[in-house]
Amino acid sequence: MMSLLPVADARQRILENATAIVDSEWVPLQHAYGRRLSHDIVAKRAQPPFSASAMDGYAVQADDLIVIPKHLRIIGEAPAGHGFNGTVRAGEAVRIFTGAPLPQGADTIVIQEDTERLSATEVNIVATATRGNYVRPEGLDFAVGDIVLQQGQRLDAGRITVAAAMNCPTLPVVRRPRIGILATGDELVAPGGDPGYDQIIASNSYGIRAIVEADNAQVIDLGIAIDRQDVIEAAIEQAVADKVDILVTLGGASVGDHDLVQSALVARGMELDFWRIAMRPGKPLMYGQLNELQVLGLPGNPVSSLVCTHLFLRPLIARLSGLQEKSFTNPAILGTSVPANDRRQDYLRARLQRNAQGELIASAYTHQDSSMTRTFADSDCLIIRPPHAKESAAGSPCTIHMLREPE
Repeated sequence: MMSLLPVADARQRILENATAIVDSEWVPLQHAYGRRLSHDIVAKRAQPPFSASAMDGYAVQADDLIVIPKHLRIIGEAPAGHGFNGTVRAGEAVRIFTGAPLPQGADTIVIQEDTERLSATEVNIVATATRGNYVRPEGLDFAVGDIVLQQGQRLDAGRITVAAAMNCPTLPVVRRPRIGILATGDELVAPGGDPGYDQIIASNSYGIRAIVEADNAQVIDLGIAIDRQDVIEAAIEQAVADKVDILVTLGGASVGDHDLVQSALVARGMELDFWRIAMRPGKPLMYGQLNELQVLGLPGNPVSSLVCTHLFLRPLIARLSGLQEKSFTNPAILGTSVPANDRRQDYLRARLQRNAQGELIASAYTHQDSSMTRTFADSDCLIIRPPHAKESAAGSPCTIHMLREPE
């Protein structure tokens, strides 16, 4: 009997063949969140593009403020977006508002709280101000030629904002990994369909799609292939034609009479690496390579496929995306006793709570059948039980894989 591959070894073999994608594409600014820059972004304009007022007040010459109070003649007004086109001279002031360009001749802003408006054409300055007070100089934020954003940076809200300030309507980013998802089996009917008495609704691909898209990868939906090798081979050809980076198959990866995925892939030229691992749920996990295409064959049971997606597909997507893999493991305390297990590493669905000390308490569900999607939907984490772990009582320490924060 073929030995089962340990989880850590399976993970290593999957990731060692993955290299970061370098292909570049341009995307609109509003669609760039979470993407990784493929090139530096150099400022072609300054921000601010002119010396501007940082406060509402009056634009004046600092030399007029040596003796206070000081009466000045108001010669105009400068709201944001409507600069004053004249020149401020000694004894003069321009009423100015935040963001407006500093008028020619002025070098200081006196905030309105330090003034008294005497008439439509006269203001009394009641407090002095140093030269340059409340003036944002041209290029304070960034100057022409500055490398403001760097290749490899991931675009978050702050970087999107500065890119918009640089007047960049599009950005060069690394292409997202393309993940083809192929469900297989005569028993599957798409949601909204009319299943026969011996059929079920296909659910795995929808949960996997949600995880893939949350990790900023692109999904190529290859639909449902019936249990015929020629149909499965046609779907594989479509994945190759669509230039997917990872082909994810659901079900049919074993070697039974109706498990045709593995044989179809091998017939197409896939080099099979492994197809059984020492974990529960998720034992019939398959991995191989079809030229540059990586193939991850997930089990047909919904929970098994989702657990394997979290443990293997997400790290693979991160590696292809050139990103540091996130850690989802945390220490916790068992809220229920858990039984001993065999040579396979167990991932037990569990709910989480925090005790008065803020510690995570993980309570495993009694029923762990890999077909029970409702239990997975209610779970906040997976309790990780190493091979040959002995029975553990409630209150014992444990390690968990977080699925979400406890509600």
